[in-house]
Amino acid sequence: MSLSSHLIELKKKHEHLSFEVEQAQRAPGVDGLHLAELKKRKLKLKEEIERLSA
Repeated sequence: MSLSSHLIELKKKHEHLSFEVEQAQRAPGVDGLHLAELKKRKLKLKEEIERLSA
């Protein structure tokens, strides 16, 4: 897999996690631990994208 296609996949995953975080924040009975895990995964993806883009 080329670097550019890998970056595209990471960005898609990051976008999907952004959507999941938004949905979880709007849900009335959301588990705080689950939300924190989603945010942590999203941040790790963002850091990986930035590292590979540099």
